[in-house]
Order: sequence, then structure tokens, then C-alpha cells
Amino acid sequence: MSGAALERLSVNQMTVKQLSIPELIDACGELGVRSVGLWREPVRSYGLEATAASVRDAGLTVTTLCRGGFLTAIDPDERVRAVEDNRRAVDEAATLGTDTLVLVSGGLPAGSRDLRGARERIADALGELGPYAAERGVRLAVEPLHPMYASDRCVVSTLAQALDLAERLPADQVGVTVDTYHIWWDDTAPGQIARAGAGGRIHAFQLADWTTPLPEGVLNGRGQLGDGSVDLREWKGYVEAAGYTGPIEVELFNEGLWARDGREVLAETVGRFVEHVVR
Repeated sequence: MSGAALERLSVNQMTVKQLSIPELIDACGELGVRSVGLWREPVRSYGLEATAASVRDAGLTVTTLCRGGFLTAIDPDERVRAVEDNRRAVDEAATLGTDTLVLVSGGLPAGSRDLRGARERIADALGELGPYAAERGVRLAVEPLHPMYASDRCVVSTLAQALDLAERLPADQVGVTVDTYHIWWDDTAPGQIARAGAGGRIHAFQLADWTTPLPEGVLNGRGQLGDGSVDLREWKGYVEAAGYTGPIEVELFNEGLWARDGREVLAETVGRFVEHVVR
């Protein structure tokens, strides 16, 4: 497979979470994948400095670190702890050499039905975190999640809502993550991608397909590229028309994929990327 076809591909670590960090690095090298997105928990388990050295020595680029966020708490002490954890996440991103920390904003606090209030608390936290991140060469990328996650995981459900938050701060501090899994259904999203591009705020672009029926629990239902309803090439066209030329990161949460051999899944993902995104 030609290097040109894979030039922009980044494989998010969760796509093949059954692979250890050394195994992921080796498999990427064998397949010609030059970029990865990493997650804080496995990085912490392996060791932050060890991970940074391993990816650097392998010549891999870290496109994103997932995830920061969960900034909707009402309790003052909880809010302080959340901001402190996000500062640590920024520092981890800087150590790993990535300029992008993806944020999942957080759901409604227990007993609350106040979506607007939750979003304002996110804005307040971004106001603290944005300058801190920029000083360390890291951008915050607010990711809207599908509305089915609004109650417990992310009250930011659309790109419009994400941009309304991001645009309160400079683009080198806060932008958005465009993830096909979460926005493919929204007919206003192409216009919001154009808005994000005009402001230099597309900080990450992630791919996953939408397949049904969704699994119990819904979190791990992200489909392999080409298996579902999303025209992935069309969405690539939207971000490129908006001026985005950066990495294209495949992020799949899928129990069926995790139950298989990780190297096989990675090879399949590379092939699907070429078939459904590049060609």
C-alpha cells in the first residue's frame, strides 16, 4: 500500500485497545501508519515518559491525546479537581508531543436538568484552561457527542454548540473535534464545519461509521469504516473544503473488534481507510 495513501491516516489507540503500546507501535510500523492518537489511561499504565520516548524513537506522530473534559460539576471542590485534572492532561499532551487535547465536556450532574447551566460551567472552565494550554503549545478541541450521550457524558451535542463555546476564546486555545460518528445525522453540520474552518478551529477530525442496532450501553457501538450509514468520503470533503489538511484519525469503540486479533483489526482498518476515505 502506497505511503501517499496513508500519509494523513492516524489510528486512535482505542481502535485496537487490545494492543499494548509497544505492540501498537510495531504494528503501525509494519503497516506504514505514521500517526497515532493516544489515551491517557493506557499511557499512564505504560508510563508517560516511556510512551513519549517509544513513539518518538519509532518516528510516530501523536495527533491527539484523549481525553480531557468532564467540566460540568456544580460542587466547587469537584470543579477544582476537574480543572486540575485537565491541567495534568495538558501537561501530558505536551510531553507526548501532540498539540491537541480532545475534550468530552461531561454530562448533567446527578439530579440536574439544567443543560444551559452545564454548558456555562464548561465555558468557565475553558476560560481557565485555554491560556494554560496555549502556554504549553496545546490546543483544546471540544468534541460534540451524539445527543444520546447528553445526560451522562456530554451536554455538547452539536458543532454549533461546541463552536459557541470555543469562540469565546482565541482559536489557538480552543477549537473543535469533528467526529463523523457523532454529527453525521445533523444537516446543519456541514455549515458549522465551514464556520469552524473559517475561524481556524478544526483541531481534530475523527472517523467512525454508524451501524445499527446499537449495542446495550451504546458507548461501544462505533462501526468499522464502511460497515454503516456514514458517507465518510463526503465528510472528508467537507473538512477539506473548510481548509483542513491535517490528520484523519480513525477512532473505533467496538467490542467485536476488540475481541479479534489487534494486528488483524489494524490491517483491516488501514484497508478500509483507503477504500472508503482515500479513493
